[in-house]
Amino acid sequence: MKTGENAHRAHGAADDADATAESTENIAALRRVLDLEPLSAPGVGGEEHSFLGWNQPKPGGRLFGGQVLAQCVMATSATVAEDRPIHSFHGYFLRAGAVDKELTFGVDVLRDGRSFSARRVQAYQDGQPIFTGMASFQDSQEGASHQDAMPEDIPGPEELANLAQQLSGHQHPHLEGWVFKRPFEIRPVEPAIQAEFRGEQVALSRFWVRPISPFRGDRVSSAAAVAYASDYSLLEPTLRRHGVPWYTPGLRMASLDHAMWWHAPIDVDDWLLFDFSAPRSGGGRALGAGRVFSRDGVLVANVAQQGMVRIPG
Repeated sequence: MKTGENAHRAHGAADDADATAESTENIAALRRVLDLEPLSAPGVGGEEHSFLGWNQPKPGGRLFGGQVLAQCVMATSATVAEDRPIHSFHGYFLRAGAVDKELTFGVDVLRDGRSFSARRVQAYQDGQPIFTGMASFQDSQEGASHQDAMPEDIPGPEELANLAQQLSGHQHPHLEGWVFKRPFEIRPVEPAIQAEFRGEQVALSRFWVRPISPFRGDRVSSAAAVAYASDYSLLEPTLRRHGVPWYTPGLRMASLDHAMWWHAPIDVDDWLLFDFSAPRSGGGRALGAGRVFSRDGVLVANVAQQGMVRIPG
């Protein structure tokens, strides 16, 4: 083999090693997000249970809403029996969180019935609630069953370029410091619109998602991981409908509330299809709604979010 070929292969092996190390690091960050520390003292608001969370670094210094959602799933689930998994969560973002401030969670036990349990959770920084939510849990039961069919016009993940490949060549602090450091590989069906608008102006955003390296979570952490990923782009269908890229100067967006329903255990390590739409926008607000399907067509979750969307001009 020629020296140049040796050097090329060695360089390729080094690139692969770097990519593997980065993937492992990104998944480790997600696990750290989900690994809450129980505290012995009551919550800031006097709640029965309290936990300390780790803040994932993010450009701009603001907390990622999906981080807080996922941590609330973990905090509330820690106070419920393992055989009673979470099936719904409803929360409101009250204040912007900061990555450099201590984040704690207080959980109140509202009810433990024969089939259902209810919990209230608040996330605190500087003694103030930045997020409040309620979670419901249910033991396994049989019942009448039906679901929406999985969209038939969606290419499989093997047929699509991932988000990093679509955005190759673009430079932006948010890309390097956040999008490319995500613990999930994302393969969009529609063209990526982070840096520039491409494709049709439709109120849709469909993409395949799976961890960039094995996650191997249990039922609770898998549900929390999907909640984390669900906050990536629920408002993107509104931007796509109006032909606006994410990094438009003067664009202002913020999550106002978030709701999620889990219907079945989720294998996070296999591809999941996120099927998002924007039923309505107006008055400086936009509504995003989504369905999450397993690769074999099972509707495993639904999600909805309203956010502030202020488009310049």
